[in-house]
Amino acid sequence: MKKSLRLNVLYLISLLVLILPTSLWCFNPKSVVKGWEQVPQILSQIKPPEFPAHDFIITDYGAIGDGKFDCTEAFKLAIEACHAAGGGRVIIPEGNFLTGTIHLKNNVNLHLAENARLLFSTDTDKYLPVVHTRYEGVECLNFSPLIYAYQQQNLAITGSGKLDGQADSSHWWHWAEMVERRPQQTDLDYQPDRDMLFQMGEENMPVKERVFGQYHFLRTNFIQFYECQNILIEGITIERSPMWVINPVLCENVTVNKVRVVSHGPNNDGCNPESSKNVLIQGCYFDTGDDCIAIKSGRNGDGRRINTASENIIIQDCIMRDGHGGVVIGSETSGNCRNIFAQNCTMDSPNLERALRIKTNSLRGGIIENIYLRNVTIGNVSDAVIRIYFYYGEGDVGQHTPTVRNIFIENLTSQSSMYALFLEGYERSPITNINLKDCQFKGAKNKNVINHVTDLKMTNVYINEIKQ
Repeated sequence: MKKSLRLNVLYLISLLVLILPTSLWCFNPKSVVKGWEQVPQILSQIKPPEFPAHDFIITDYGAIGDGKFDCTEAFKLAIEACHAAGGGRVIIPEGNFLTGTIHLKNNVNLHLAENARLLFSTDTDKYLPVVHTRYEGVECLNFSPLIYAYQQQNLAITGSGKLDGQADSSHWWHWAEMVERRPQQTDLDYQPDRDMLFQMGEENMPVKERVFGQYHFLRTNFIQFYECQNILIEGITIERSPMWVINPVLCENVTVNKVRVVSHGPNNDGCNPESSKNVLIQGCYFDTGDDCIAIKSGRNGDGRRINTASENIIIQDCIMRDGHGGVVIGSETSGNCRNIFAQNCTMDSPNLERALRIKTNSLRGGIIENIYLRNVTIGNVSDAVIRIYFYYGEGDVGQHTPTVRNIFIENLTSQSSMYALFLEGYERSPITNINLKDCQFKGAKNKNVINHVTDLKMTNVYINEIKQ
């Protein structure tokens, strides 16, 4: 028995000698693609959809471009014809075309010719019946977004024309001023719609029972693709959105290219990828009333229920003017965010508050990790160049402690700000592994705020000409 046991042990040792080197090579950390080396691989997975060479001109389906005639039915007919034929372009020619909601279908490219302007009705009934959507990261049935698609693929909005939501202080935007509640409400027990929806999410009420829309006051977003694949938004200008401007939700393979967003209403974020994967935002211009780009993944309990991260998002060659932040993550991050890359961007405005902003709290929770910025030129921001803040909104009142880790910033320059860095985590969950390299922060009026941060590394970093 002893001889047999020794032979078995010797056999196992010899087997390990043969296998172990190969195993170590396979799991060698140096062989794993990390950091910016991931970008080419991610870009190879992001491919704009292609469409058959068939055109369907909306004027052939009854549309009139005088800015007064309601073209909603003409858009519906043209889109249905394009879809039924296997796909192609629905052409909006030169002119001003008034419409209600537009619902895109598989293989349809909504194409705006030069000098085409699409005007969206200010009559909220034009965005009924309600559709399955998300409002600030919580699922519900609400007014349809102005342009919407649900569970479709191969979709595009292209061209050089303009989309005008016609929102203003008398249409859509004033609902925010009323804190998203009914006007002239005297019932002391009344709960504002926004709070009501958030409570429904926390109570895990079935989505089909979270019905808003008519007689409620939750604003809709401008462009929302929901559970869709293979999306292209290119070349267009977007103005005056009711709320968030471009909002892919639970989508994959999204390209937003050379789009111009000028929209200064409340919560007029420029582009908000939400629980979406493989997203490219490039060559765009953002001048907004809220965050220029804000990456999200669902709010609180409802976000944890869906549990889908935003990941593999590349932002490059963009210009950010007015806004609460240039590149922002949060605050609706309950489904996690990871692998975010931003490069070769310019940010500058006295009305731009921050360059990189991460906002969260212990109601949101979630993990935010692997965030990369490089080659970013910043003129003036009114708050902090880099702000990571765990006390956003409700603050530290929940049971879902967030995690923020692995932030890499390289070759960033700024000319004027209140702070260079404003980093505030929790004692129980410090912000971890922040790396700055070859950065210059000029004109910082106040000293850095750094609370509950571990592994903050600065290499060749200057603040007000002083090496850190």
